This record gives sequence, structure tokens and C-alpha cells, in this order.
Amino acid sequence: MIKYTRMILLLLCFFNLVARHVQAQALPNIIIIYADDLGYGDVSCYNPNSAYQTPRLDQMAAQGVRFTDAHSPSTICSPSRYGLYSGQQIYRSTGRGGGAFEGPGGPSYLKPGTLTIAQMLKHKGYRTGVFGKWHVGLTWYDKDNKRLGGGFKNSLLIDYSKSTPLVDGPQHRGFDESFITPNCPNTDPLYIYIENDMVPFPANQRHRRKDLPNPGGKWRWDNDEGWMSAGYDFMNADLLFYEKTKTFITDHRKQTPDHPFFAVFSTQIAHAPVLPAEEFNGATKAGPRGDFVWELDVLVGRVLDLVTQLDINDNTLILFTSDNGPETVHVDWMRGDHQHDASGGWRGMKRDGWEGGHRVPFIARWPGRIPAGRVSDQMTNTTDIFATVASVVGYTLPDEAATDSFDLLPAMLGLQDEARSIRPHLLTQSFRGEFQLRQGDWKYLDHTGSGGNSYDKGPMKKYAISESAPDATGQLYNLKTDPGETTNLFFTEEARRKDMQQLLKHLKSSGRSAPKNRRPLGFANVPAAAP
Repeated sequence: MIKYTRMILLLLCFFNLVARHVQAQALPNIIIIYADDLGYGDVSCYNPNSAYQTPRLDQMAAQGVRFTDAHSPSTICSPSRYGLYSGQQIYRSTGRGGGAFEGPGGPSYLKPGTLTIAQMLKHKGYRTGVFGKWHVGLTWYDKDNKRLGGGFKNSLLIDYSKSTPLVDGPQHRGFDESFITPNCPNTDPLYIYIENDMVPFPANQRHRRKDLPNPGGKWRWDNDEGWMSAGYDFMNADLLFYEKTKTFITDHRKQTPDHPFFAVFSTQIAHAPVLPAEEFNGATKAGPRGDFVWELDVLVGRVLDLVTQLDINDNTLILFTSDNGPETVHVDWMRGDHQHDASGGWRGMKRDGWEGGHRVPFIARWPGRIPAGRVSDQMTNTTDIFATVASVVGYTLPDEAATDSFDLLPAMLGLQDEARSIRPHLLTQSFRGEFQLRQGDWKYLDHTGSGGNSYDKGPMKKYAISESAPDATGQLYNLKTDPGETTNLFFTEEARRKDMQQLLKHLKSSGRSAPKNRRPLGFANVPAAAP
């Protein structure tokens, strides 16, 4: 009897392993390409008047779905990246807003106990990797084991023997492999590479702006001087990040082809300073920034070509989006020099709570599953990538995880009635952490002014719009009739404004904006797209 019982248990274990293996084989690979400061008008399929073309991104959109009402969680880098990895608005971590890290700054916005998208996918058998800009905060210690704050001067105080492996780096947040920079790769010292939570070359050399090739010219703006490691490459950062992503994917396919992978390719394009690699200089007639975006487009194309070469095209979901709107001086210079509107006609730009600060490109491609050539006006947030991916792989999210994430899979697959919004509302946060709330066509800004940039002097003054309700303490717009956010209806639509103020108060105090008891669709239930 004991012998037969043991045999039955062994058989059950065997069949369980086989079932997990089959499930792992069936699940799709997932790649996220995350752009930086790329505006709604910076991709030619979004902007028919673009000063340059983005043929590979246009191809990706033609082969999948392009969302026209997509938003970043914040109007600056670090809080938006927290939203991507956690499925939550930054105030869930900080209580309000959150700045962008410089120098050694930290600790991570991704606090222990916060389920990340990588951890979720590891539960489903994925091998996970992130390559490029990290920028959600890291913890560094000095020789006395004291945690260092931000600021450039603290870079030289880091004791790498006490700081690495990092206590809150990618390896501790669900990623099996990583090659990252702590902050903006070409903007904010600390200029170092971190590989699998270790620093192969500490920052011990002084970087000066004049050492960059062609140091003159306005497009080198925002390259801060500070400390860097030996061999740090400013001009080829994104090429390096792509090569690391490529190596991760190709090695995974060679070593464990029966298991899915998850890769985040986190570029720095088109963040300041504008530093296209040498091979892309002069690629467009739209100056250095046009060349920079062209480089991004080429790298997107290389990702598309890679999955084709590896024969995994039909079983790979690729998502492309940006962390916020375009940089202020970039918008100004591109408009003046090349008649190119990086904000795509929307009011505002990076840091602003107006649409130009957080309305971004969002494209999803999954051949054979997502119908080709679709355009969706579903209201979306980058936080939704979490629940959408969970739905793809059949992971039931606990209520305490990804609390601002809605499942967009039905909209991606064309199963959702476009007249019916998946999201009843949407939250974003501006530079100072102030809130913007959407309900259908209505948008309420819980603050005066832009929430970010100053428009009362300098080059920004020419973009100022007179306040139609100067005594108002907030702003209310109907984007259907007033997409430029020019006429503040704060007083004239008092009932609507009060309802939205009450809803915002509830969403902030309830600890979530997404529904509870979310149920994933699951890969087995994803229908094949009609040919």
C-alpha cells in the first residue's frame, strides 16, 4: 500500500511538472520598450505634420493597435517609472508626489512588499530582465554604513563594498538580469553602469561637459557635470542598452526556449541632452533631436527584426510607450527651428498637468492576436500595463497589488466596445504631485496653473493662455469641445466640478482607483485575430 501511495504521489508530481512546462511553453514573451520624454507628436503615425518620419514605429502601429488617449502616470520620469513597475500612482508610495532622483538618491520608490510586474511574471515561470534607465531610486552607503542622500557631492562618498549588491536594485524587485544606470544616463551624475546589482567600475573620474564630442550647441543642454566611472559612454548609451537586451533574449532562447521571457528595454531617448550616436547624425532634416528620435525608431525596428529572426514573432507581445511629455526647451526649439510640435497639438509639455505633459504614444503589437491596424480611443494609463499583462498570463492580482491598474486586454484584442470605456476615471499627477482627474471627456485639475512649468517669463511666456476664471482654485475642461484646455468651466459647471472633486477625494482616501476582484482573461482564452 505504501509502495502504491508513493508511486501515485510521484506520478502526481510528474504530471504537475508537465502541466507547468506546457503552460510555460504556451505563454507569450513580453517586451516593453520605454521611451523617455517622447511626446505625443514625436511619432509620425500620431503626427501627420511631423518634421521627420518614424517608419518602424509606424509599422508597429500598423501591425497592432495604436491608442490615442494614453497617459503617463506622472509628468516626470521617476514617478512614472514607479507606475510602470508597480501599477500604482506615486502617492501610493510617498503619500503625495515624487521627484526625479539625482546623485545617489534613494531609497527606491518600490518599497519592500510592493508586488512588481517582474515578480508577478516570475510567478508564472518567466525569466525577467531590465536594461537601460532605472531611475526609481537606490540605496547607497558611505564608509560608516550611513545611508547617503541625493546630490552630486555624495557620489564620491559611496562605499561600494557596503552598498553592493544593492538592497533595492532590480534583482530585489523581480528581475533575473539587469544592466542599468541609476538615473538619467546622460543627465544626472551618478554616471555608472550597474550589472545584476553590482557596480563593475565605481565613479572615480570627473566628467566635464566640454569632453563630449561637439560640446557646443544648445542641444547639449542639461548634461550635468559630476562623477563617472571609467569607460562610461555618453554617446552610445542606447545602443549599449539594446545590445544588452538582445543578448538577454538570444541567450534565453538558446538556453531555455521552452520558457517565456519578459524584457524591459528602457531607453533615454528623447531626454536631454540630445546625444544621438554617431551613425545617426544627419539621419533626418529635423536637427539633432530629429536624429535622436530616428535612433529610437531604428532600435524599435531592431527589436521587431530580432523576434522575427528568432522565430518568436507570433508569440511575442511588444508594448511601446513614453514616461511623460516632451521637455520644455525641446518643444520650443523644435517648433521654432523645424515647425515640429513634439506635444502633438496638446497644451503643455513635460511637468505640466495639461495634456501635453502626460498624453503619450502607446502602441501594442502581438501578431495573430491583436488585430492589425486598429486605432483605439480607450482612455489608458501606463499603470494599466500591469493588469493587462497579468490578464494575458492568467495571473489573478490580489486586491492590494497594482491598485491603479485596469485590464486593457479586451481593448487591445478588439473585444471591447469602443463606445464603452474600460476606465470610468483616470488619475495623473504633475511635477509637484498635484492631481488631474478624467471622467470621459471631462478633466479636472486640482490646482491652478500648469502644475509644473512657469509660463510668466522667458521663452515659455509666448505659450501662456489667459486664465478664463482667474479666481478659481482649480480647473475644469471639456476635452471634447475644448481639447486645448483654454476655457476653465470651474464656476459655470459647478455641479460637475463638485462631483469630480468628491470622486478625487474618494480615490485618494480609498487606496485604489482600480476595481477589486479582477479576473484575468488568460492566454488560453485569447482568440486568434481574424486574418
